Amino acid sequence: MKTTIVIYGSSTGTCEAIAEKIASKLGCKAVNVQDLTADIVAANQNLILGTSTWGAGEMQDDWYDGLKTLQSADLSGKTIALFGCGDCSSYSDTFVGGMGELYNGIRESGARFIGSVETDGYTFDDSEAVIDGRFIGLPLDDINEDDKTDSRIEAWLTAITPDL
Repeated sequence: MKTTIVIYGSSTGTCEAIAEKIASKLGCKAVNVQDLTADIVAANQNLILGTSTWGAGEMQDDWYDGLKTLQSADLSGKTIALFGCGDCSSYSDTFVGGMGELYNGIRESGARFIGSVETDGYTFDDSEAVIDGRFIGLPLDDINEDDKTDSRIEAWLTAITPDL
């Protein structure tokens, strides 16, 4: 596996815990987006980016500066996988919308995106993170569907690891 880092934005600790779990399974480091620098981006070939979703489907607040860091970096040739935390029950019309907002901010970067997930098995009404009938990354609801989180992470990591 090439150099890989998990970068997360978390307000309540849920996305941080998931990022740490993913990093542990991959044997790499998890970094809070508040600590993201151009040097960290340059030093890693694979970026696994995670955000929680707030308000009307927005990224976690710290990601706005983090997104600027990513947009100013050379991401061409890098591999990016996304994961997002959301609430499919209370916010079914904006489920994991933050992940979609993050993707939209860097989709023209020249990076290769991996890790899209079928929408089957998820209960939601709408999501900015669904493109061509698939989530653009791993959606997780650790509030209402915490019993599915570990198996979803395992399946996703199994799918993306060969590309890392």
